Amino acid sequence: MWADHAIWWQIYPLGFTGAERTAQPAVVHRLSHLENWLDYAIELGCSGLLLGPVFASETHGYDTIDHFRIDPRLGDDADFDHLVATAHARGLRIALDGVFNHVAQSFAGPTGYFRRRSDGTLETFEGHEHLIALDHSQPAVAQYVTDVMRHWLARGVDAWRLDAAYAVPAEFWRTVLPREEYPEAWFFGEVIHGDYARYVATSGLDSVTQYELWKAIWSSLNDRNFFELSYALGRHDELLDTFVPQTFVGNHDVTRIATKLTDERHLGHALAILFTVGGVPSIYSGDEQSFHGVKEDRAGGDDAIRPAFPETPAELAPYGWPTYRLHQRLIGVRRRNPWLTRARTQVEHLTNQLVALRSTGGDASVLLLLNLSDQAERFPVDAAGLTVEIGDEPGGDPLLVPAHGWRLLTGPGDS
Repeated sequence: MWADHAIWWQIYPLGFTGAERTAQPAVVHRLSHLENWLDYAIELGCSGLLLGPVFASETHGYDTIDHFRIDPRLGDDADFDHLVATAHARGLRIALDGVFNHVAQSFAGPTGYFRRRSDGTLETFEGHEHLIALDHSQPAVAQYVTDVMRHWLARGVDAWRLDAAYAVPAEFWRTVLPREEYPEAWFFGEVIHGDYARYVATSGLDSVTQYELWKAIWSSLNDRNFFELSYALGRHDELLDTFVPQTFVGNHDVTRIATKLTDERHLGHALAILFTVGGVPSIYSGDEQSFHGVKEDRAGGDDAIRPAFPETPAELAPYGWPTYRLHQRLIGVRRRNPWLTRARTQVEHLTNQLVALRSTGGDASVLLLLNLSDQAERFPVDAAGLTVEIGDEPGGDPLLVPAHGWRLLTGPGDS
């Protein structure tokens, strides 16, 4: 399936285009702003746009008013159709963000769709009084969600991200996914914790978000404790026996990876892990330019991680382009080795500050050497038949990695 080899560039449209923070009646044609960035995404190496909310909402997009209408702050149906057509003409897939666990208080649908507490008051989402929970036990709600999905798939959408899927009964998704009409569509859910494999098996989704690996990547780098990463990769490999997780080191809901890392020398380490282990990876727009931003738990706490982008890539600051080029090189390795989507990763050498990760598939392999120590270290692993693809100070002994450095070697595998 095409999604097995997708690499997504994630955009939060309301922030990216500089839209107003609250709903506006007048239509402003901002979606065309995204079209200026399509070639940038392609040159980065991505094959799809993973869009945040684009439907009419009260404020941030996750408080939907009408799932059948483009948010006027972004444009109208014609603007959306043009974006899809322009993206498809360049070979880019389109994924939409479906917020089907909760809606805004001013939701355009029947109030009978809402879930109620025992005292008759409306259930809300995680204490957010303006986010009203839908009642997923009602057939009418299931039909509504199916109708929304069909509507936009018919308009050319290729995939759906299902927001807050963890708060929705897993069985619900199996009843609403329009698989028969759109067998090539890809559906993945936002699941933060819990039994990922069981959720996928029960829900019928293709994938879920791999938050456990995300946490292990930055946490192991910050703590200089690769044992955490090793453990997470073992669990990650087990998931790959069931499905291909959606992997990331940044998204619209978390502090930017360049900010999250306490030592920015380790940014390359995080990216190298992301692109050399199994999964369907996404890059949150701006992370490829080393954007900084802290997610805060307060009103407006997402603003720093959801900034407006300039009209064109040419207006970006110069300091971010080395990180962009590193993304290009790592994505290039992944594209030349498409088996990495389902690769299994073996830990071949492990200390608190050193790890050697060999990802294999068929007769091919890549070897990633990560050093967090304050001195150069030589890894006691077998590199026969492998050559240095990317890494600090290429040349010389391929197994000698500089302090706080990393190296990626590629070549045939052992099988």
